[in-house]
Amino acid sequence: MDLKEIAKEVRKDILLEVYSAKSGHPGGSLSCADILTAIYFELLNEGDKVVLSKGHASPALYAVLAEKGFFPKEELENFRKLGSILQGHPSSRSTPGVDVSSGSLGQGLSVANGIALAFKIDKKDNFVYVILGDGEIQEGQIWEAAMTSNHYHLNNVIAFLDYNKLQIDGSNDDVMTVAPVDKKFEAFGWYVQRINGHDFDSIITAVNKAKNQNKPSMIIADTIKGKGVPFMENQVAWHGKAPNEEQYKEALNFVK
Repeated sequence: MDLKEIAKEVRKDILLEVYSAKSGHPGGSLSCADILTAIYFELLNEGDKVVLSKGHASPALYAVLAEKGFFPKEELENFRKLGSILQGHPSSRSTPGVDVSSGSLGQGLSVANGIALAFKIDKKDNFVYVILGDGEIQEGQIWEAAMTSNHYHLNNVIAFLDYNKLQIDGSNDDVMTVAPVDKKFEAFGWYVQRINGHDFDSIITAVNKAKNQNKPSMIIADTIKGKGVPFMENQVAWHGKAPNEEQYKEALNFVK
């Protein structure tokens, strides 16, 4: 199965999770589905770590982990249910395959720095991947962490910005402008690339370039919120809303 086919399965599973729970975050999960698919099925080496800093996109992470065989896919129907191993935000204590508990926005890059620094101290050649939301980088801690990554020469940090340009209260530009993201991270000493976040060749090429840098890497991935489901695409209302039965069936028809 190629990456495009895997991503289709991931998107179907995202929809299943949110529909089954009657709650969740489909928009931002669908926008980062291709990034997570590429990381787990093409780029991740043994010992590497993944931090989903935008933890509310857990349906995408769980769907990918299920495809990788960390737990049965049937478990996805228990998303957000009491006692389930798949809670609303990732937990390394309860969910097989989750490296880092996340969900409090703004903290993931700091955690990734700690992991990366430990790799350096232990003389390990591993990388840590961190997926950030664009609304999330309005948090001040992100920029403290960005300085830290550069100061400690953490060239084993590879960050993706899921740049779908929408957040829970509207567009980034209306809530708190984050542009120009590329120049900001460059000013903080990062190696910056900007790509189509739904193109697997671009994702893989960008990571391979990042691995050959002497500084932390930021991959700004232009994405579409709700990608793959036309009535959800670029619609802020689908940031944190579950589809009803009719909408769920309609959505599935688009991703098959």
